[in-house]
Amino acid sequence: MTDEEELQSLRDLCEHVRQRSLSKLPALLEQLEENLTKLGVKVHWAETPTEACQIIHDIITAKNGKLMVKGKSMVSEEIELNHYLEAKGIKAVESDLGEFIVQMAGEKPTHIVMPAIHKTKEQVSELFHQNLGTPLTDDVDQLTGFARKALRDIYSTADVGLSGVNFAVAETGTLCLVENEGNGRLSTTVPPVHIAITGIEKVVAKLSDIPPLYSLLPRSAIGQNITTYFNMITGPRRSEELDGPQEMHLVLLDNGRSQAYAEDQMRRTLQCIRCGACMNHCPVYTRIGGAAYGTTYPGPIGEIISPHLLGLDATRDLPTACTMCGACVEVCPVRIPITEQMQRLRVEAQRSPTETVPHPIRGQGASHTFGEQMAWRTFNGIFSGSKTYRAFGWAATKFRNLTPRKQLGWTQNRVPMKPAKKTLHELMAEKMRQKEQA
Repeated sequence: MTDEEELQSLRDLCEHVRQRSLSKLPALLEQLEENLTKLGVKVHWAETPTEACQIIHDIITAKNGKLMVKGKSMVSEEIELNHYLEAKGIKAVESDLGEFIVQMAGEKPTHIVMPAIHKTKEQVSELFHQNLGTPLTDDVDQLTGFARKALRDIYSTADVGLSGVNFAVAETGTLCLVENEGNGRLSTTVPPVHIAITGIEKVVAKLSDIPPLYSLLPRSAIGQNITTYFNMITGPRRSEELDGPQEMHLVLLDNGRSQAYAEDQMRRTLQCIRCGACMNHCPVYTRIGGAAYGTTYPGPIGEIISPHLLGLDATRDLPTACTMCGACVEVCPVRIPITEQMQRLRVEAQRSPTETVPHPIRGQGASHTFGEQMAWRTFNGIFSGSKTYRAFGWAATKFRNLTPRKQLGWTQNRVPMKPAKKTLHELMAEKMRQKEQA
């Protein structure tokens, strides 16, 4: 978008739309369920990932299904649906090209919009050659054609199609799906049963809320004015219609979202429209990649949403994997104060679990073991006084060669830590002397 003033106005509007929707979330969810039911959609509520997986499994087995084709859905990644279904004897095939690639490689997506961004075309060619028997090539169009040919028959033979949801409109019971490849439309219309799954935060109040969000989402995600496909789904096939699913379900997942919703500051995390812009500009994410985070949602948004989904026990390192540069805040289309959320999570991670104040996050206070607490107290005692600080620095530089080569878990994946040859004070003193001599 070339007009900066227009862009900022659009961001303001979308922020308002998301905040207004969240302020009325319980009522909007009830309205959404009511209108979807009128349209013939069966609505299911899931509090946990296991419950969501069980609901989807029950829907598939009720139809004697054995094959499910999937459009892109980060929530299905969040609940690890593929693993659950495979353990039950049901095959789930990803149809999004990026998801198709990482599924074939036995990996997880490293970006919420571009799942296979960590793969080169040569790696993809080798992967297709090994699994599909296709010739080796570095022509991206040819590789896309190979994937298209492999997937085409899956749609017509699949018993169930699954998709995510970008926005759910409470006013009309409409499910909106944004995509570029057409796989989402095929997954939702060709199989006889369509299952949509989304988090409870994706609901908006009115159909008129969609145009500004749809205008901003592709621009923020991949720099497009508009995506190739925009699907508005309003129920299963009607009697006078020739195509579409005969049966449709919507699974609404909580998984810690209501806990974030209950706390005013944390609630703003739920404004996210999953564009991935924060990842594209984060200096940490762009250097270490998405796999290093170890969670479904990597990057800045993952650092603030994962503690709500998994608890601080399991995500203790995420809030500290941030430089606080604010690049994510600058580009977030709905103006989530990500760095403020990060600071709050760091505070929550250090608080004692025995405090009587409300605990908005699971696992609060579990950040430090007894050994870590003692280590930080020692650190504080040394570095809070200038004399002890200088004495420690002097001793560390003089005896640096005595540093052990194995340092607990640190050296499993890293080189050993070793003090510098000179302290900062010594280096600065040398620099000042050189300046005076010059």
